[in-house]
Amino acid sequence: MSKVVQQQIGNIALVVENYDDAIEFYTKKLQFSLVEDTDLGGGKRWVQVSPPNSNGTNLLLAQASTEEQAQFVGNQTGGRVFLFLQTNNFWRDYELMKTNGVVFNEEPRVEEYGIVVVFQDLYGNKWDLVYPTKSRQHITTYFRTQLG
Repeated sequence: MSKVVQQQIGNIALVVENYDDAIEFYTKKLQFSLVEDTDLGGGKRWVQVSPPNSNGTNLLLAQASTEEQAQFVGNQTGGRVFLFLQTNNFWRDYELMKTNGVVFNEEPRVEEYGIVVVFQDLYGNKWDLVYPTKSRQHITTYFRTQLG
């Protein structure tokens, strides 16, 4: 038995109003892959989606089944950014998401950690699209060349 601890988060649950609407948003507008959609009976399904070429955590789409759960759809983190979608090409993904009708809360900006913009999912949960980098000079130059 190995003494080295090796763990990872396999899924993050996102409470949704409707499985099919959520699947359509994530697969069509964000280009996520549908990893699994298994009927569990009684109206429940095990639905996982994942960003393109991701090898990490999946998003588990969990349809609200109680009034209490339904109250948190679209506001799972009390108005804060909920999830961070990292990309290797910010402008490609930003433009594709805009073309696909994703709602953005602001214009892209440069931060110490990279280029970032806040967007919403179909229920209003806030996400960051992030191009991470350690070099602020690099991203400032990149940002300026993209904006002209």
